[in-house]
Amino acid sequence: MTLSLMDPTGERETGERARLARPQSLDGLTVGVLDISKIRGDVFVEEVAKLLEGRGIAVKRYRKPTVSRTAPKAIEQAIVDEVDVVVEGLAD
Repeated sequence: MTLSLMDPTGERETGERARLARPQSLDGLTVGVLDISKIRGDVFVEEVAKLLEGRGIAVKRYRKPTVSRTAPKAIEQAIVDEVDVVVEGLAD
């Protein structure tokens, strides 16, 4: 028996790009916190947001509507446009 695996994305080549350098400091930057809608992920990202805000760092909050799908383009674009770095809450 032969087993074939199909890539549902239809991509022919993998895209590669270098990682961006981490900032030396969060001073003057805006940090996004993204709740991916996993159970208790909201608790984690809210704690991170409060800790950052307590240090005077600007924070913007985002939430995916469901864990089972990628973030809608509007949320992705808002993150790109509005913040400098992102903390994504992965929790179980």
